[in-house]
Amino acid sequence: MKSKLKLHGFNNLTKTLSFNIYDICYAETPEDQQAYVEYIDEEYDAERLTQILTDVVDIIGANILNIARQDYEPQGASVTILISEQPVTPTDSQIEESPGPLPETILAHLDKSHITVHTYPEIHPVDGIATFRVDIDVSTCGVISPLKALNYLIHQFDSDIVTVDYRVRGFTRDVEGKKHFIDHEINSIQKYLSEDTRAAYQMTDVNVYQENLFHTKMLLKEFELENYLFGDATRNLSKEQRKQVEDRLRHEMLEIFYARNMPG
Repeated sequence: MKSKLKLHGFNNLTKTLSFNIYDICYAETPEDQQAYVEYIDEEYDAERLTQILTDVVDIIGANILNIARQDYEPQGASVTILISEQPVTPTDSQIEESPGPLPETILAHLDKSHITVHTYPEIHPVDGIATFRVDIDVSTCGVISPLKALNYLIHQFDSDIVTVDYRVRGFTRDVEGKKHFIDHEINSIQKYLSEDTRAAYQMTDVNVYQENLFHTKMLLKEFELENYLFGDATRNLSKEQRKQVEDRLRHEMLEIFYARNMPG
């Protein structure tokens, strides 16, 4: 399908890109644990999330129709943006399914399309492991592609683990009446990731090609304990304690990556 399809009417394909992004850390004391939640809540409040999603709308060549956003008590935030393919005319590079820009090169409601984000800060009740989860959905209808936002979104968060789903639903007809259930070639989400992202993550695919359903799980390869310690109390950990914390962090990351509880 390298040549542009000549369609009968509007492109009715719905393309949805969904993320679960996780950031993991360790906070030693209840005070530091609470401080971590407050830090995340401030760093990724509804205003900041709105700006991120507004940038996404720009990247995919859509037009914002409406924005709804909310900060929650005691923590968390949500933003939903309704978007429209019109009146913005996408450029050829925005329509093409290809790796999108990184943050340095660059939810509201959309007509027939939308972008949403929800945040979930959480702390283990015993072990002091803090997990910050971000759920993002970019759903478009027509020729604009959510895949253009892939690299930008991954780079906007401290992503230790990323689960990405991409699905094309529905069908569109060409001028001869033939149905097309997808309008571009794809065999893996990994194809659309930037080179630095592919190098930084261990990745596994689970794809259902006949259903136009693509799934990629990503786990950060490098582990530097200092990057996962939050709060002043962690500076006084003994060598043995540091090893225990590192084991807990790795265990948490593997459980999230494989989506199951594992023996300690």
